[in-house]
Amino acid sequence: MQTIHIVDYGMGNLHSVQKAFAFLGARPVLTQDPVQIEQAERLVLPGVGAFADAMAELERLQLTGAIRRAAESGTPLIGICLGMQLLFESSMEGGYCQGLGLLEGRIEKLPDKGLKIPHMGWNTVENRDKIFFKQLPAEFSVYFVHSFAALDTRPPYVAGVTEYGVPFACAVRQKHIFGAQFHPEKSGENGIQILRNFLSYQGEA
Repeated sequence: MQTIHIVDYGMGNLHSVQKAFAFLGARPVLTQDPVQIEQAERLVLPGVGAFADAMAELERLQLTGAIRRAAESGTPLIGICLGMQLLFESSMEGGYCQGLGLLEGRIEKLPDKGLKIPHMGWNTVENRDKIFFKQLPAEFSVYFVHSFAALDTRPPYVAGVTEYGVPFACAVRQKHIFGAQFHPEKSGENGIQILRNFLSYQGEA
């Protein structure tokens, strides 16, 4: 049974994430222990709320260095929703705030294009990654709740693109670092397949 460590910093939808991984036969463990995070077999960074608050909590708990070192050592890591945003260099939510810096780029507010913000509900993903989205079609639907996003869809690590007024990177993958702006744990069979793909990742480029 695979053990999956889920970073618990008080701002994640922990129960549904735990439940989804347990459904797939993994053993999900909540942790605030930097040593456990650095030594994790696989790591999940969830998140719901504001970017600056999340970074402040990670700093207060002395977890930012542990997450960075785990990622730099090659530990498979997935950021979910706000957790994906935290992987980037910075966010403009509430003013400039530095992130974990594992991916290049900045998180910005979805522009007002006459659509409701936050972007909430099911939307289509353009599949650009054969590892993250293995066994999923060229387009599939998942569930979103967010007001900020990675608006640059050009970097080579963009794994999926969704359009909501403008196109944005709804998923990223840079080797062993994965990120989903949407909630796979709330996205039915498609989301379960995405989490299954993360669990089965064995270092593919």
